[in-house]
Amino acid sequence: MNILDLITNQLNNPDVLNQLSGKVGASPDQVQKLAQLGLPTMLEALNRNASNPEGAQSLAGALDKHQIDNLDDISGFLNNVDANDGSKILGHMFSDKSSRVQNNLSQQTGLDGSQVSNLLSQLAPLLLGIMGTQKKQQGLDAGGVADMTSQLTGMLGKSGGGNLMGLASKFLDADNDGSIIDDVGGLLGKLFRK
Repeated sequence: MNILDLITNQLNNPDVLNQLSGKVGASPDQVQKLAQLGLPTMLEALNRNASNPEGAQSLAGALDKHQIDNLDDISGFLNNVDANDGSKILGHMFSDKSSRVQNNLSQQTGLDGSQVSNLLSQLAPLLLGIMGTQKKQQGLDAGGVADMTSQLTGMLGKSGGGNLMGLASKFLDADNDGSIIDDVGGLLGKLFRK
């Protein structure tokens, strides 16, 4: 079973949805919608971060720390998830775009900002844990991890999730014009002006 199937199966599991919804005071439908939008956004952010050797190496190290020993007990994992660790993961993932991503997800799901933040901080360790387990099972190095994130975003785009990946890109795009080229140019410009 591939990572996307594993995640999708878990997030369609009524017990997992009820568990997450109970933690944040939201409906299972809202939680599922957040997961459907939030996970592609997190994967896109990880893919962008892993697109250079330093980012790929950093992600590989994080995946080593976040392996899930028992993927059959996702409910147990979520009962014991460290939300503070999840918040740190989101900070690394989204960098200065965290509040923008959370605001966009809030608008799309009808959840308030704290509910979005709380759910994402539980889903981020789950995502890294599943990817970490896959890394270990396949013996991937940093380059293999970068390939894995690229393949996952590609698979999401091909499996009818293309519009989700488009939304994920918009959530991460600094000026909401649909293009990250000018954002990267702006970052490079700041670096060279120092």
